Amino acid sequence: MMKESPLGFKPGPSIIRLDRFFVFFWIFVIYFNGRNIIRNRTLHFHTNENIFEEAAVLHTPHFTVAGAQATSTFKLRRRPFSQPTLRMAEEEQEIKRTSHSEEGESEGNDEKGRIRKNKLKKRLLKEASKADKRGVCYLSRIPPHMDHVKLRHILSQYGEIQRIYLAPEDPATQVHRKRAGGFRGQVFSEGWVEFTKKTVAKRVAKMLNGEQIGGRKRSSFYYDLWNIKYLSKFKWDDLTEEIAYKNAIREQKLALELSAAKRERDFYLSKVDKSRALSSIEERLKKKQKVQQDAGTNTEAPANDQGPKVIRQFPQKPPLADKAAESKPRLSKDILAGVFGGSS
Repeated sequence: MMKESPLGFKPGPSIIRLDRFFVFFWIFVIYFNGRNIIRNRTLHFHTNENIFEEAAVLHTPHFTVAGAQATSTFKLRRRPFSQPTLRMAEEEQEIKRTSHSEEGESEGNDEKGRIRKNKLKKRLLKEASKADKRGVCYLSRIPPHMDHVKLRHILSQYGEIQRIYLAPEDPATQVHRKRAGGFRGQVFSEGWVEFTKKTVAKRVAKMLNGEQIGGRKRSSFYYDLWNIKYLSKFKWDDLTEEIAYKNAIREQKLALELSAAKRERDFYLSKVDKSRALSSIEERLKKKQKVQQDAGTNTEAPANDQGPKVIRQFPQKPPLADKAAESKPRLSKDILAGVFGGSS
């Protein structure tokens, strides 16, 4: 039988259920709080394979819940990874992955660089072997209005051409020609043509030397003659070295001329400074003399009679008498008069 309250209220089954619910709720809260305290005392062991094991000693204290006493337990437990340990493991794995990828990329770049260098070396060796088979022809005169494009177009009919170099005309000659009313374009004085094969170069030089250029009659160099010669044992490197040597000499001469001009300029400027300094000194002296003259004309005559103004006096000792002259014997005046014929 259920007891009645002092107010005459009987507790129903719903009220009893709520009381039981609150009891079980508090038991649940106390149990999980104890588990959280024990988890904070776990130890993490890290290995090289990023495996983290946790050994925790779970010890539940003695407490009374709903009239029952809990016993202490000892367990070795392995629980899942916490968030910080998982992040550390992921970061280390990512670092290892990136380092491996960078090493792979560096190895790949080194390998590509080696392959590229080997290809370049092979190509240079191939070009050097081909250079020994090439022949160079020299043109002592280049007709007006002819450039390297037209020359290549004409000579490529006889054989394959590698390189062409045309030396420009001297600037002084070009200025003189332009003033005289001649051709105002670029004119070349001489040239070199490199053929792929020596035999072709020899044949072309022998066949064209002294012959008319020909072509279309409307061309400006139709009636000009070829002046071409094959250069035996001559390589294109010899030409480039000669051009570089001439350029170096020209730059050296230019540097010497510039240094000489600089010395002359410095000498002239130093002389100018000296002349300016001397002229300024002379001007100051003239002004000073003029001021003194003006001051002298304004002063009175008695002041001029007094003489120059004494600025400083220096005490002097009186001169000593000549004792040697006094000690010498002297002739009397009578003897001197008798010798020189004095009046009687």
